[in-house]
Parts: sequence; C-alpha cells; structure tokens
Amino acid sequence: MLIEVSDVRFEYNSRAVLEDVEFSVENGQVVSIMGPNGVGKTTLLKCMNAILRPKAGSVMVADEDVLTLEHLEIAKRIGYVPQRCETGRLTAFDAILLGRRPYIRWKVTEHDLRLVDAAIKRLCLEDLALRFIDEMSGGELQKVSIARALVQEPRVLLLDEPTSSLDLRNQIDIMDTVREAVATHNVAAVLTMHDLNTALRYSDRFIFLKGGTIYAAGGTEIVTPEVIAAVYGVPVDVETHRGFPLVIPAA
Repeated sequence: MLIEVSDVRFEYNSRAVLEDVEFSVENGQVVSIMGPNGVGKTTLLKCMNAILRPKAGSVMVADEDVLTLEHLEIAKRIGYVPQRCETGRLTAFDAILLGRRPYIRWKVTEHDLRLVDAAIKRLCLEDLALRFIDEMSGGELQKVSIARALVQEPRVLLLDEPTSSLDLRNQIDIMDTVREAVATHNVAAVLTMHDLNTALRYSDRFIFLKGGTIYAAGGTEIVTPEVIAAVYGVPVDVETHRGFPLVIPAA
C-alpha cells in the first residue's frame, strides 16, 4: 500500500470531528471521499498532510509516518490543493514554481524550470503563465494550484473539491489530468467530492463519511441507493449509463 491511514482522530475544541478513521490507498488509485457538508472531509485531508495535527493515529506514505516529518519533507511526498487558494501579486509561472520550494537550495535549476513548463502545458495554462493570479477567475486559479502541486513531484495528491469552481469543460480537463498524473507517475490521488457522478466516473474507490467515521468504503459496489440515502438523507436511484453508474435523485 502507498497510503495507510490508521485510527485517525481529530477534535475541534474538544468536539470530536473524526473518530477512528482508517483506510488504505494503492499506487495508481484515485479515491474520492464523500459526504454532506460539515462531516469532516476537508479536516481529514488536512490531517493527512499535517496541516492539522490529529489527536491520535498515523498517516503512512511509503512506510513513513508523515505526521513525524518536517513540513518541507511532507511537501516532497504530498501535494495538497485546497478549496480556496490564496492570491497575491505573483504571476502564474512564479506561483507554480513555488511548488519546487522543497527542493530549491541556492538557485532555481533547469530541472525546476522544465517541470514548471511541463505542468503549464499539461493544464493548458500557456496564455495565463505571465498573468497575475490575483486577476484570475476561481477556475483559472484552481488550475494553477493543481499545476503547483504536480511540480512538487509528490507520491500522493490531496485535492479538496478540485472541480468546485470549474465549468464543465474544465472539470473534465482537470479530472483527466488527475487520472493521467496518477497513471503516468504511479502515484495516488485522494479527493473530496460533492459531485457524486463526477466521482463515480473518475475514481477507483469511494469513502463515505457520516458522523465523523467511515460509513462505507469500497468500489462502485458500495454506491447504492441505500448507502446514499443513509449518508445524505436523500432518496436516489443508481442507474448505469454507458458503463458508468449514475446517481439520480428520486422523484
């Protein structure tokens, strides 16, 4: 296994948010974490890369507990894309280059610049490379943030609602890019998602959170009307369309 999350527990002001969360992810997998607002999805991602420190548990990446590492060492192993990205008076090129910070010592190398250039081309950001990120739309900024995570050359990508600010074309582009990165570099991606149908189309495994714990986890076989009704409180039908499961709210 590339990632092993074991018995993670987290509290906000003595209020339990996550309790005994445990799952694993293999190389080459895309895993979607789903559940209603406030259930702890973002908190779990932040615990996985030590932005938040769990009260208990461990997060192993390739047999190393990332919770024991310094932040720059974590950044070499995990690339994180938050829901809302901070802006500043940086060009897109410079913002993406910041993803190389864990590796840069005295100066930027040709290797660093090649990686940035490749990420810009992969996400079709050539026309935005010299624009300032504080002048960009939310969708454009999201693509820059994903490019910055890719140039970290991480073993794991953590993406918090990566398609939330994007139109349909860019949602497809981003999720295709995530799948390509996972397959090409033999890494793993863990995403939080609200769009069940996008998750079903692009993910290998699914984790449903309810009440701060894992209610169900597995492949498409767990995405059933019963599970979705229990987690979201909404009756649905699950049909197959062109080989993909499709969640349809019941009349």
